[in-house]
Amino acid sequence: MGLNSFGKLFMPKNKIFYELFEQVADTVEEMGKTLKRVVNEPDFNNRAPIIKELEDLEHRNDETTHKIFLELGSNFITPFDREDIHYLASSLDDIADYIYSSAKKINFYNVNPNESGIQKLADLVELGTVEIKKAVYGLRDMKQLRQMTEAFIKINSIENQADDVFDMSIEKLFQNENDFKEVIKKREIYQALETATDKCEDAANVIESIIIKYA
Repeated sequence: MGLNSFGKLFMPKNKIFYELFEQVADTVEEMGKTLKRVVNEPDFNNRAPIIKELEDLEHRNDETTHKIFLELGSNFITPFDREDIHYLASSLDDIADYIYSSAKKINFYNVNPNESGIQKLADLVELGTVEIKKAVYGLRDMKQLRQMTEAFIKINSIENQADDVFDMSIEKLFQNENDFKEVIKKREIYQALETATDKCEDAANVIESIIIKYA
């Protein structure tokens, strides 16, 4: 029996990491959907409680991520490389952080999110979280490799689209906005949203490296 095959014998016995990563993926997807509610709400006061929901979700995600790191420190047997577990937990946590950050900036800067750049980027962030959830759930048995690969391709496409939307939004912003303070505010929001899609791609890359090693 080869070393890899021997290692796989232990995988079903230690499901806690799969369960925790799936909890994170659920939270991240919910944050993507909640972000869409934020940008679709034109009223500052009505947005505030939705952003509070995002804050609570981000805190929940922090707690789950902390549990992953605790398990990593206390479990001798892990389903895949300890380094990959750490990288995946960190990259998923980054997605949540940037989603919350972008929503928080909208009200902090008192920016009306009902404009095309913010709307399109929020759409792409939400799509990215949906695909990340699919990829994470595929890790448990690694039998849905085609679906996981399709998710990776979509996430890469989403990140590329977000780059294009960001560039076009910045160009339009400098052409049409005369108030430099507004330029700075909106640019920060665009950047946080675009970075959230970058973090989706980072997480997808970690998952892809895992399935190359173990599938």
